[in-house]
Amino acid sequence: MSGARLSLIEFPADDPERARRFWEGLLEVELQERTDGQGSGRQTGSGGPVVGIHERGRGPGDTQSLPYFEIDDMTAALARVTELGGTHVHPGAKWSICRDSEGTPFALAAPETT
Repeated sequence: MSGARLSLIEFPADDPERARRFWEGLLEVELQERTDGQGSGRQTGSGGPVVGIHERGRGPGDTQSLPYFEIDDMTAALARVTELGGTHVHPGAKWSICRDSEGTPFALAAPETT
């Protein structure tokens, strides 16, 4: 997992419009509607880690803020999570939700292909 890069920080929201106003005001950026491949909600554009918001749900990444780390090899990264005492909550090919050795959730993301 060498070279993992923070790529996205996701914030679930009870009121997505209120959260949009908060994050746009705080960061002084516009959160754009996500495209089909990005899921639901809004997020900042490129140029550093992306900040995203979406409606709060019951899934593994829907209850608290969630950092996403871009990795080059999902299979190797998931194996490393297990080796280090973490767990897989929702493993996938493009993104995976995991928990670290202390139970804190985070996500791994494969690089976007065009």
